Amino acid sequence: MPDAAPRVIDGAMGAEPQVSFIVAGVQKGGTTALFDYLGDEPGLALPRVKEVHFFDDEAQDWSRPDYAAYHAHWDAAAGRPMGEATPIYIYWPNCLERIRAYNPAMKLILLLRDPVQRAWSHWRMEYARGAETKPFAWCIREGRQRLFAGEPWGHHREFSYVERGFYGEQVERLFELFPREQVLILEAEDLRSQPGPVLAQVRAFIGAPPGPDPTPREVHVGRQMEYPSRLTAEDVDFLRQLYARDMARLRELTGIGFD
Repeated sequence: MPDAAPRVIDGAMGAEPQVSFIVAGVQKGGTTALFDYLGDEPGLALPRVKEVHFFDDEAQDWSRPDYAAYHAHWDAAAGRPMGEATPIYIYWPNCLERIRAYNPAMKLILLLRDPVQRAWSHWRMEYARGAETKPFAWCIREGRQRLFAGEPWGHHREFSYVERGFYGEQVERLFELFPREQVLILEAEDLRSQPGPVLAQVRAFIGAPPGPDPTPREVHVGRQMEYPSRLTAEDVDFLRQLYARDMARLRELTGIGFD
């Protein structure tokens, strides 16, 4: 069930500047690169860390959230647009409802990547850091059952390789909560190959002043090591079939597809 609408804490909203934009997803979709590019923009106020993880914090009392603690991640904004990038927000339950309760005018940015490549990259990250020990083929098939032992039920921060790729479902929920003019959906490959035009879109969307085209860069590249799995044609076909209906929904909603 969605969280109850929070009561406003004195001084947390109103007197203090509010966060006005969030890069809300997707994980392994280029959000680190976008945050790095935005860090070069003098007209923005960003937090001291990339991922604040406020709206997915289940330890918060969401009937009375501590917005002052949220704002403490920023130095003085001085009239600049405030933003952050926590890519789990688009996936984790109730995050979007909590964001809307905090700021109904929030502008949300999504970077989407081919969900098959996203799942593979996600698995490599979790294996490299030791959170995952099982092979990729098992994880995207039998391993999905692990999510039903998670809390909240059916969700998992590490093992959600397949589930985070159901973009159509996530975007549909996003559009139910926020007007489409408050949402900017981009493709990760465009940011990688032509960051200048993408950054210009982002600046215009969040109200930042125009700036020069950035020098293309690679950020947060996957660790080079020996992995016990490779991405096989069978795995790709399996995931393509699994995502087919959701990808059709995504294309209907946004015009973007990864078939």
